[in-house]
Amino acid sequence: MSAANLPFKGIFVTGTDTGVGKTMVSAALAHYLTERGLKVGVMKPAESGICDPSRLGGDGELLRWAANSSDNIEDISPYRLRAPLSPAQAAEKEKIFIDFSRLVTTAQSLGQRHDFLIIEGAGGLMTPLSGGLLMADLAREIGLPLLVVTTARLGTLNQTLLTIFAAQQMGIPVAGYIINRMPAQPDEAEETAPHTLSSLASAAILGVLPEVDGPDRDKVLTLSAALKTLPSLPWLHAALGV
Repeated sequence: MSAANLPFKGIFVTGTDTGVGKTMVSAALAHYLTERGLKVGVMKPAESGICDPSRLGGDGELLRWAANSSDNIEDISPYRLRAPLSPAQAAEKEKIFIDFSRLVTTAQSLGQRHDFLIIEGAGGLMTPLSGGLLMADLAREIGLPLLVVTTARLGTLNQTLLTIFAAQQMGIPVAGYIINRMPAQPDEAEETAPHTLSSLASAAILGVLPEVDGPDRDKVLTLSAALKTLPSLPWLHAALGV
């Protein structure tokens, strides 16, 4: 089902690499939209590296807090895995079967119960999810537009363009990308990255967010406030459909 025909609104968030702040951006968006009066659903389909799988992991818990969600943890994060590996590898090691259809059904149910749904994938699009299925397959099956989180550091041009290209080749609609963790004093590569990417990427740049310090919840609040001042805020609203 295409994004235009979905009975609910939302976004599927992916990253170009580890350490780009995908969870922070997802949580900041959840907090920002919740403050605007929307009932926001959040989902982390699979999270690995969790000490106690009977509870939400760090990413799932931060998303739940940011959205002020009261949803069941089995909906917010259906698969919580101990090993700090890809979901497919961690599940195999722990003899857990990740049911792809369950993830799709859960996402659909969350979307229909909320004004807006934010799904944060694990890793990037090519992260193994279950068997021969990738995170990209889940994004495509659910049908929500993709929000790519990247940074301005050296290497971003290749990583961001490849992620967008791969998504489009797989038939995943791309809402745009956000450059996160921009330093207060960027080097030459970081300073020129936004302009270069905007001239090369076949997707819209929806914002540049600063590098922030402090506890995770403080980071989310700072980034949520930064969203309000983005020159590209109208583009972001249009891409999200809010």
